[in-house]
Amino acid sequence: MDEYNLGLMDLIDRQYLKTPFYGSRRMSAYLSQRGYKVNRKRVQRLMRLMGIQAIYPGPNLSKRRQEHKIYPYLLRGVVVDRPDFVWSTDITYVRVKGGFIYLMAVMDWYSRYVLSWNLSNSLEGRFCVDGLLEALSQSDPEIFNTDQGSQFTSDDFLAPLHEKGIKISMDSKGRAIDNIFIERLWRSLKYEEVYLKDYQSVKDAKESLKQYFDFYNNERPHQSLNYSSPAAVYYADGARGRFECE
Repeated sequence: MDEYNLGLMDLIDRQYLKTPFYGSRRMSAYLSQRGYKVNRKRVQRLMRLMGIQAIYPGPNLSKRRQEHKIYPYLLRGVVVDRPDFVWSTDITYVRVKGGFIYLMAVMDWYSRYVLSWNLSNSLEGRFCVDGLLEALSQSDPEIFNTDQGSQFTSDDFLAPLHEKGIKISMDSKGRAIDNIFIERLWRSLKYEEVYLKDYQSVKDAKESLKQYFDFYNNERPHQSLNYSSPAAVYYADGARGRFECE
C-alpha cells in the first residue's frame, strides 16, 4: 500500500478514537477540511480495510457472522468489585512501515490489568484464540465479554470458555460503551505508544508493544485505581473498590 493511503488511514484512526460515531461521510468531510481531497468511496474502502465503522450500525473491527450464536449482554447494572470477575477482549489496528497489523488484548475489568495480547497481519480468528488461551493459562474469569464479531462468536473461541464454565457476555449491537474499559486501553496505547513510534516491522512493533504493556501493567498509575498500577490491584489481597456497570 502506498504512503498516501497509509497516511489517510493514520488520520482516520486518530479521528476515530475521538469520534467513533463518524461514518465514512463525516470522515470524508473531516479529511477534506484538512486539505485532503479524497472521495467517500476511498474512505469507505480504507475504513473497511482497517475494520472500523461508526458505532451506531454495529461492532467495529470484528464483523458479525449471521450463522454464529449471539449471547446477551450480562453486565448492565452489575457491580464489579474484584479481579477475575469480568474480563473482556477487543481488536485494534496498528500501523507498521509499509502496511498495518491487528492487535488483540484480554483485560480484567476491575484492575484494568492486561492478561494477554497478540498480533496478526489478518483478521483471521486464530490469533484471538491464542490470546484467549494465554490469558486462561493464568486464571479464569466468571464472565467474559466481547463484541459480536466473528472472531469472538466462533466455536474455536467459545469452546475454552464453555469448557471452564465461564459465562459469555456480548456487547449490544452498536454499543461501544459496553466495552468501555478496553476502548480506553486502546486510546492510551495509541497516544502513549503507537503514535509516538515508527514501527519498521512486525518484529519492531512486537518488541515495542511488549515494553509498553509491561509499563502499562506494572508502572503506569491509573486515576481510577487511586493511582495504583493495574498489576498492584490485580494481585492485591482483597478488593480495593467497586464500580457498577451502566
